[in-house]
Amino acid sequence: MTNVLLLNGPNLNMLGMREPKLYGNESLSDISKNLESIAATKGCQLTWIQSNAEHELIETIHGALTNKVEIIIFNPGAFTHTSIALRDALLSVDIPFIELHLSNIHRREEFRKISYFSDIACGIVCGFGPMSYELALHAAIEKAQLGKKAG
Repeated sequence: MTNVLLLNGPNLNMLGMREPKLYGNESLSDISKNLESIAATKGCQLTWIQSNAEHELIETIHGALTNKVEIIIFNPGAFTHTSIALRDALLSVDIPFIELHLSNIHRREEFRKISYFSDIACGIVCGFGPMSYELALHAAIEKAQLGKKAG
């Protein structure tokens, strides 16, 4: 069974209420329940968390080794543009991850075009609203299953 970890950074707990024209009307809970259902049909285990605290995300990334996570889907939110610590955490565990954004960060303010994760991610999904999560999950499952065949 493929073990997928979905990490959500700051302010994503406000989905559905925060700037719905930009981020959509679905809550993170609704999105995550949908992903759990998709994962179950694919024979995968999906665990998800959201935190506004950088250190909690770092500790979860570190714990991914113990929990035998095979791939991480990460929506770092605003930490995308600021967190070297999260970048270092991802590098330290050497678990492949997909960077995810609801909006297309390349069509937004200049500072949002900078990502501390894109160059180390195995892939990036952005700009498709809540569907970005589904696309990232399908890609993560495919990547993890290909990794098992290669190993």
